[in-house]
Amino acid sequence: MKIAIVTGGSNGIGKATALEFGKRGISVILTYNTYKDRAEAVVKEIEKNKGVRAVALKLDLTQISTFEGFVLEVKKSLKEIWNRTTFDYLVNNGGVGGPMMLTEMSEEYFDKILNTNFKGPVFLTQHLVQFMNDAGAIVNTTSSSKNQSFPGYSAYGSLKAAFSTWTRYIAKELAPRKIRVNAVSPGPTLSNFGDGVFDKHPEFIKPLAEQSVFGRIGQPEDLAKVIVNLLSDDFGWVTAQDIEVSGGHLL
Repeated sequence: MKIAIVTGGSNGIGKATALEFGKRGISVILTYNTYKDRAEAVVKEIEKNKGVRAVALKLDLTQISTFEGFVLEVKKSLKEIWNRTTFDYLVNNGGVGGPMMLTEMSEEYFDKILNTNFKGPVFLTQHLVQFMNDAGAIVNTTSSSKNQSFPGYSAYGSLKAAFSTWTRYIAKELAPRKIRVNAVSPGPTLSNFGDGVFDKHPEFIKPLAEQSVFGRIGQPEDLAKVIVNLLSDDFGWVTAQDIEVSGGHLL
């Protein structure tokens, strides 16, 4: 039985990824920060798959001082549910978005973007990789924003670019353990990420869809399938890559 850890697993791409793992017979430890009820609903859905188990644990990526306690909870779950001390896959998906122009940007906003989208995942990985199985795999969620220049997304895009670069460095560092590290860069995706921007501004969907060669924006399931496949042994010769999954956005 393979076991995956998925951060930000209560909604959007993280939820879709956790559910995709379940469909493929892979058990899941998923994290949530705010929406415990949503996370528990995902757990129930995953466990409808025969022989698959799941658990939801609270994690705030901005509070690095709590990571040691989180790791203890992960280890406790591994022991009690699976009688294991290790896991196999890590999906660093948790993050925050939302635009802010430079002239309006506060240090509080910048620190939130920094800690959730880059610093938090870096130090969380540092903790978790110590008990990841050799020959395991990691996928980091970056963003196609790192290659574009949309007003208001300078902090977000820049830190996603840093996360992408870090992916390559860590792929090199973990190679002696045969651990592969890759990233996926979503284009515009229909989820409540980015402070629920599409719920608040449904008029954004049509122009973004027109920027894709397929005439639609992405669904969380589009990303989930790529993430889970990229972690599988079928992609065992792929590491240090950042794959854009955007339906040809702005091609």
